[in-house]
Amino acid sequence: MNLRTIAIGVAVLAAGCRTAQPRIIAYVYKDAEIARISAEKLTHINYAFALVSENGEVVLADPDAARIAQMQSLKAKNPRLKILLSVGGWGADHFSDAALTDASRKKFAASAVALLKQHALDGIDLDWEYPGQPGPGIKYRAEDKRNFTLLLREMREQLGNRALLTIASSAGEYFEHTEMDKLHVHLDWINIMTYDFAGSWTPTTGHHAALYNENGPSGESFVRQHLAAGIPPSKLVLGVPFYGRGWTGVHPENHGFAQKWTSAAEFPWSELSTQTGFERHWDPIAKAPFLWNPESRTFVSYDDPESLRIKAQFVREHGLGGLMYWEHSHDPNEELLDVLVQGVGAHR
Repeated sequence: MNLRTIAIGVAVLAAGCRTAQPRIIAYVYKDAEIARISAEKLTHINYAFALVSENGEVVLADPDAARIAQMQSLKAKNPRLKILLSVGGWGADHFSDAALTDASRKKFAASAVALLKQHALDGIDLDWEYPGQPGPGIKYRAEDKRNFTLLLREMREQLGNRALLTIASSAGEYFEHTEMDKLHVHLDWINIMTYDFAGSWTPTTGHHAALYNENGPSGESFVRQHLAAGIPPSKLVLGVPFYGRGWTGVHPENHGFAQKWTSAAEFPWSELSTQTGFERHWDPIAKAPFLWNPESRTFVSYDDPESLRIKAQFVREHGLGGLMYWEHSHDPNEELLDVLVQGVGAHR
């Protein structure tokens, strides 16, 4: 069953929650210069990250309150801008404990609601990486699968319908440890992390954000799995990276593609756009570019304006709810952001 067939199968569901305009969602992390953000280009900002404390409450680090206050000033440029607090991220612990019991879920949700009211925020984005799966020192349980759904239900009950509730999701094994067919009813939308398909954890180089891939993960396959769970397409937001995954000491065959390597690194778009000594190559099947430096034997997988235009077209063609990106400081001049805005027609 292909993506278009699945999308047709959930068209009735989609009609009830289609957005007036595609969402353009920026994850804003600690290095972003908030004053430079062009608020008029965005519909939503996910401020990353709040954490879960050992006693199961959502907490902010000391600098975050001041940064959130600064971010609120962006609404003067765009009164329709919504600002969400993103909780978690890679390596964030204590989710499993917070979701474990009815009492702990109520406590977690109440702390989140209190922060929203204190800082006049518009919603919560939960970035639990990942329920039921091991991470860098995090606790996990088989019960996370059901408890995640119950946690989101409690969050929705306490937030009501006036505040937004979203999650960052994955696919593949992620679906084995979550109840995506049940939990999505509590959410306004889902930010699919359709990137990091390859990196320091893979034995060979490869596309880390391919839109298509017959033999591995891709943006299209991740979306297809979400649609197959009965999630309306308008509740699905396609994630794109504003950074590249790179490898050095790469075997030179095939311009470094699908080759073994000796070290790995990450490159923000602001560096990639000014690099010299690289050859740009295009994979017409994956709809993805890559860079190859034969002298340093460095291979870089990334998204550029061409691949992002195609992804924006993909979002339009399949009636998806928009695009999100990680993260804003990687594109300080907003070259890639402009491509997304133009690509989905999110003009004001």
